[in-house]
Amino acid sequence: MARADDDLKVATSTEDLEDLALRDDYALNPAFVEMVVDAAERADSKRLGELMDALHPADIADLMGFLSGDYREALVPLLAPDVLAEVLSELDGALREDILEHVAPGVLAAAIGEMDSDDAADVVDDLEADVRGQVLAQMSDVDRAGIEHSLAYDDETAGRLMQREVLAAPQFWTVGQTIDHVRQAAEDLPDLFFDVYVVDPANRPVGAAPVSRLLKSRPDALLSDIMESVTEIPADMDQEEVAYIFDKYHLISAPVIEPGGRLVGQITVDDIVGVIREESDEDMLALAGVSDTELGATVFGVTRARFWWLFINLGTAILASSVIAIFQGSIEKFAALAVLNPIAASMGGNAGTQTLTVAVRAIATKELNATNVLATIWRELAVGLLNGMAFFVVMGGVTFVWFHDPLMALIAGAAMIINLFAAALAGILIPLGLDRMGFDPAASSVVFLTTVTDCVGYFSFLSLATLVLIHH
Repeated sequence: MARADDDLKVATSTEDLEDLALRDDYALNPAFVEMVVDAAERADSKRLGELMDALHPADIADLMGFLSGDYREALVPLLAPDVLAEVLSELDGALREDILEHVAPGVLAAAIGEMDSDDAADVVDDLEADVRGQVLAQMSDVDRAGIEHSLAYDDETAGRLMQREVLAAPQFWTVGQTIDHVRQAAEDLPDLFFDVYVVDPANRPVGAAPVSRLLKSRPDALLSDIMESVTEIPADMDQEEVAYIFDKYHLISAPVIEPGGRLVGQITVDDIVGVIREESDEDMLALAGVSDTELGATVFGVTRARFWWLFINLGTAILASSVIAIFQGSIEKFAALAVLNPIAASMGGNAGTQTLTVAVRAIATKELNATNVLATIWRELAVGLLNGMAFFVVMGGVTFVWFHDPLMALIAGAAMIINLFAAALAGILIPLGLDRMGFDPAASSVVFLTTVTDCVGYFSFLSLATLVLIHH
């Protein structure tokens, strides 16, 4: 670390720092982070400015996640509004809220003015009510009205995801007229666009002309002759549904319309990449009862967020233990039951989690629906049964070698069949049932699955042991 640190101290040019800031895998170099910390501790604003100049805004956003609140507070004032705008666009959750607390309303208004309209609305939505008023008051009437219009849509809908800036042209325009318009109105157009949306007199999209086709067409060709059909996105559509449509139809961009069909914005594929990552991370974290806001949260905040999930799990554990308590007399007579008892439940939990993971993903990607649900259920049950039979042999053999008791081996193997079958059934039916009732299967399924596999595992093994061994 010391040698890398010395290398960074020797580096004086931006080019040298750029080379040293990132590893080969584009992750931040730990030595570079240490240099930022050292400069922040010394309140060396000049050095901090040099270090920040060497980073892409996305890397600065990553850096913020490695720093404590005090160091972030030292860095934020050094970022120019255009850089701050990109950094804030890369951040979300508690980390962005923390950084926003250290930005003056005037600077924040300037930064928001540099953002795409969708990112600007997200940042303003994160502000406290009093700060939001101060920031909006320092923005132009046009920008303020646009943000307020975006915030009128529900969170995680197409209306919140879209950019209001869009390139639209009437269908009677020619290619030449459209290109001239792009050159003359460049400041009012989106920074990134892939299609020219062709609209009717009521500003309703009737087609789209890809920019590549526009540039390859004759200047006198009509847009109506070169346009393609367009997939419209309702402004109130959930962003997960939007991502599904983009993936299904391989879209690069799509127009967003209000209930009357009027064009109000566009969604581009770079927005959808963020949605897919966000939804995937959210589902993965929900399976463990945590959220993506924890990295920048306080110890108390994380503790409070996890407490209720653990409290629910404690209740299910007590329920499972009550099953064991029913057979306490049997366990006292046969000490081997206490050794073997957790195995069937543990195997059932693992098998159920496999089925559950596949089912939750299939529901999220719409691969599981009414047309194939029965076939999927039967398949998972068959897999559970076959695995149960396979582990009947494995577990039976292990138990016989361990305790030299053929009846105990038979019981352990039979319990394995019962629990793996029950785990497969629960793993597919629980997420289906929760989805049908309007709950998020990813966030709610695990606790129910654990309860089923633990209770069935304990009950099947101990009840069989009681019937066979105690009464033999």
